[in-house]
Amino acid sequence: MTVGLLDTLDLAAPPGAIAPPLAALWWLMKGGLAPGPAWDRAHAICQRREGDPAHDLVHGFAHWIEGDIGNADYWYQRAGERRGDSGLRAEWERLAAQLGV
Repeated sequence: MTVGLLDTLDLAAPPGAIAPPLAALWWLMKGGLAPGPAWDRAHAICQRREGDPAHDLVHGFAHWIEGDIGNADYWYQRAGERRGDSGLRAEWERLAAQLGV
């Protein structure tokens, strides 16, 4: 099912019908799972709803992408989870599936 979300990466913005944590994941993939302007957009989405487990989970993933592992682990812990160990792409797919794509 994540393929559907991946198929929208040519759009200028995430599809309007998806929840904000999925929109943040979309921005992270749009940015190539690397820091940059798309990462900044995803991070801003997550910061607006700190304390919500889904937002905190994606927040942790964003910091993992950034290379700030201590901060990533903090946000994963706040979401009641642990960072995966299979790499960024596999973790993106896991989170997208978990959050409802």
